Amino acid sequence: MPHIDMQRKVNVIGHRHPDTDSVCSAIAYTYLKNQLGGNCEARRAGQLNRETEFVLQYFGAQPPRLCTDVRPQVKDIDIRRQPGVDGDMSLKAAWELMRSVEIDTLCVTSEQKELLGVITIKDIATANMDLLDTAVLAKARTPYRNVLSALNGKLLTGSDSGVIDKGRIYIGAASSDAMEAYVHAGDIVILSNRIESQLYAVECGAGCIIICGGVTVPQTILTRAQEKGCRVITTPYLLYDVAKLLSQAAPIRHYMKTEHILKFNLNTPVEEAQKVMASVRLRYFPILDEEGLYCGVISRRNLLNVHRKRVILVDHNEKTQAVDGLDEAEILEIIDHHRLNAVETVNPIYFRNVPMGCTCTIVYQMFLENQVEIPKRIAGLLLSAILSDTLMFRSPTCTPADEAAAAALSKTAQVDIPAYAQQMFEAGGDLTGKTPEEVFLSDFKIFSSGEVRFGVGQSIYMTEKSRAAAKKLIGPYLQRVSVQQGLPLIFYMFTDVPNEFTDLMFAGTDAGEIVASAFHVQPEGQTAVLPGVMSRKKQLIPPLMAAVQERIK
Repeated sequence: MPHIDMQRKVNVIGHRHPDTDSVCSAIAYTYLKNQLGGNCEARRAGQLNRETEFVLQYFGAQPPRLCTDVRPQVKDIDIRRQPGVDGDMSLKAAWELMRSVEIDTLCVTSEQKELLGVITIKDIATANMDLLDTAVLAKARTPYRNVLSALNGKLLTGSDSGVIDKGRIYIGAASSDAMEAYVHAGDIVILSNRIESQLYAVECGAGCIIICGGVTVPQTILTRAQEKGCRVITTPYLLYDVAKLLSQAAPIRHYMKTEHILKFNLNTPVEEAQKVMASVRLRYFPILDEEGLYCGVISRRNLLNVHRKRVILVDHNEKTQAVDGLDEAEILEIIDHHRLNAVETVNPIYFRNVPMGCTCTIVYQMFLENQVEIPKRIAGLLLSAILSDTLMFRSPTCTPADEAAAAALSKTAQVDIPAYAQQMFEAGGDLTGKTPEEVFLSDFKIFSSGEVRFGVGQSIYMTEKSRAAAKKLIGPYLQRVSVQQGLPLIFYMFTDVPNEFTDLMFAGTDAGEIVASAFHVQPEGQTAVLPGVMSRKKQLIPPLMAAVQERIK
């Protein structure tokens, strides 16, 4: 078994419309890889059939998570983990943060990391240009802590825990008499060292006076300010500087964008994100995790370094049977027992293809080769897949290696093969509450021969009653699925395990003639009886392929 860099997760996945072998080989091979130090996760490419559901429940195994597309997602990009900021942050602090970390967008979040808004450097520049709004600090309910921070100030009276909720900014450069006419209750007054102006501002009901130049404030002013409930702040900056800096104390929540925010989540396809980014003139976009909470930002630059999803294919090697987006994924390994119609890979890979009845037999041998102990649960899954794919050793694809593996696994799983197989096949044949589509797609694969594509489904039945019920349910559906799947030919195998034959139902142009030519039988209506035919892979597909190719010629 090859060594693989497992820092990033690897998806181990079977074919579309997964059967028991596809699912169980994914789970078992994932367990083996992880025991050897890997970072793998078993996935499934479609809905589970009832046989597989029975197997997983019987041995207490969790169904793999669904994965129908392996195209890159936002989670496969190097996301910039820029922390969210508090909405009370001042414009000045936000601008300084943007400069220090070289980013032009900040995401405002709650303590629980909920995305509340977004502010850009353009928003800050626009806010700083609005010089005539002297009530901006009150409108924005600016915390006094922001004022102290912006002015490098020191609070001499009052508390820094409050917010500015009324008043305007006034520069007290005029005479004291003139100031009385302009200063109103709650105003913020910027002053120099003129004591009489300071006192007048306090007496006029100012909510806060700011003394510039780092001068000492007389105790009489402080005492009167305390009595009037007026905060006194001193700052080393001169009056002109304070006038410029004060509006930058406003909190960014007053300016941030809160509606129609362009954002993505971790599962957003990269292709979709690229289209959105190309349509707007923004540089950074917030990212939300699976719980809808903020986790970082991405930019167009991040899209240049997309990490392909890493996959290991089990129980198939054909692109037509694989999940969507396989061309955009990195295939690391293929473990299979079917005919070769291998997908293209960028690099050389580990490809193990053995003519056995079941992929899980190959996986079992890999456990032995790597001297990894097989737990009871995994043994049960491996055994179930072998019994399913070999039709309890009746299929012509079954090999001595399959039978030997099953015998050994049955001891570890502590099950009696005949009794357990009977339960498993009966569970798979149960049609209660099933729609024709669900039954048909439970084990359905698409094959191609030249320019012709056709689909073949199969169901396994232990009793004549369940097989007849399935034929009655699926028969009328075949023509419709041919149109839905865009396939000119559709075949469905109703396989009778105890009596070892298959009723083959078909639909499509010349389907009857193709069946007659392939199997030398005379179909009746839309069905042909194929004695001894049990295996889709070995007994059905090769003759069908030959007949289709001959038809094309």
